[in-house]
Amino acid sequence: MNFHREPNTFVEQVNLKVQNIERSLAFYKDIIGFKVLDQTATTAKLSAYGKTVLISLEQPENVIPKQPRTTGLYHFALLLPTRADLGKILLHFIQIGYPLQGASDHLVSEALYLADPDGNGIEIYTDRPSSTWDWKNNEVIMSTEPLDAQSLLEEAQGQSWKALPSGTVMGHIHLHVSELKKTEEFYTKGLGFAVVSRYGNQALFISTGKYHHHIGLNTWNGIGAPEPLANSVGLVSYTLKFPDEGTRKNIIHQLKNIGAIVTEENGYFVTIDPSGNRILLQI
Repeated sequence: MNFHREPNTFVEQVNLKVQNIERSLAFYKDIIGFKVLDQTATTAKLSAYGKTVLISLEQPENVIPKQPRTTGLYHFALLLPTRADLGKILLHFIQIGYPLQGASDHLVSEALYLADPDGNGIEIYTDRPSSTWDWKNNEVIMSTEPLDAQSLLEEAQGQSWKALPSGTVMGHIHLHVSELKKTEEFYTKGLGFAVVSRYGNQALFISTGKYHHHIGLNTWNGIGAPEPLANSVGLVSYTLKFPDEGTRKNIIHQLKNIGAIVTEENGYFVTIDPSGNRILLQI
């Protein structure tokens, strides 16, 4: 089942601030395998296969390094089409000696973790078939187990990594937030997501269409964590893709009903979660 198309609502694009656009482009092109769709002196739009923008980069004036212990991006997650693709990029990272921050089997998926040169977190993963996911009391069973790297490498069959494959999508985004109660209300009663997993009182995982998660939300940077400064490296915004105008109108109405503010900027509808994370509401 494709969880990243209508009738689901999902994350389509992540927009990032970086310190040095040329350094970032070298990383995203040469290390990850993105194609550049559009570029200026201080911005770039990146795609997996020359069509949909998955990542946009901007280098703000007077940019400062990523601020610790703030709200914002924990990681964005690129979903590859096949397990062999994940094996190929793992082999690529090994061959070039790029450091990974982690590698896990989450039962529903298998994932690699790393960071870009500015410390923006990245997950690259592939899903196991949804028919194999276990659900209990309307929550999907996820875990963090050691990744079987040898099996993944065998799946790659020694093939070299050339670029992100066609069919790569933005699988999910995981955010640092300042608290969970108002956050849960905003994302469920406002944006229409369902909670599909809880990690104690520290994290929520939410989705539409019974995906394991389109959005993760955690308080691991501390309850009451402040927003980063506007010129800090990190998340500018992310785009939610709605299936149609009717759904988006209904969501905007729901957001206003819970007291959330929705504005129109340059043809986009924009809302902000209780921790200051900006969300573009797209169709």
